[in-house]
Amino acid sequence: MRDYTLEEKEAFMREALKEAEIALAHEEIPIGCVIVKDGEIIGRGHNAREELQRAVMHAEVMAIEEANQHEESWRLLDTTLFVTIEPCVMCSGAIGLARIPQVVYGATNQKFGGAGSLYDILTDERLNHRVEVETGILEAECAAIMQTFFRQGRERKKQAKLAAKAETQE
Repeated sequence: MRDYTLEEKEAFMREALKEAEIALAHEEIPIGCVIVKDGEIIGRGHNAREELQRAVMHAEVMAIEEANQHEESWRLLDTTLFVTIEPCVMCSGAIGLARIPQVVYGATNQKFGGAGSLYDILTDERLNHRVEVETGILEAECAAIMQTFFRQGRERKKQAKLAAKAETQE
């Protein structure tokens, strides 16, 4: 497993944030992910559930799919997955199944976290594959894009309510 410097970790997390921005532009929950091997990005992904109408199209799953194709293998040994938000239970399971040895995430996921917040799937000793986890890389930026998304969503709902109320008063 490769040790990345703080500068390298931040650079890869910025690439994951670029993926999150793509999701945000499509009004998806803005989570982005990159998978790195030997200092090179071999997989990218962002949430695309709404766009593709597929429940499993989370950032990590998309990045794993691309990395599997790049490596021509389901095993992603000697890789590091960088993701803006703590992986959910599904994605944590996919990370383990892909044999990814190292995960770095920005901000915690208090509602769906599967890598430390609610569950700790990646380091559970009952499972046959355990993952080294590091948190807090560009945490403020990773949390901020999520807060922006949910704030914009609340504002859209508020505006829709006001528009509907105005229509009924006419």
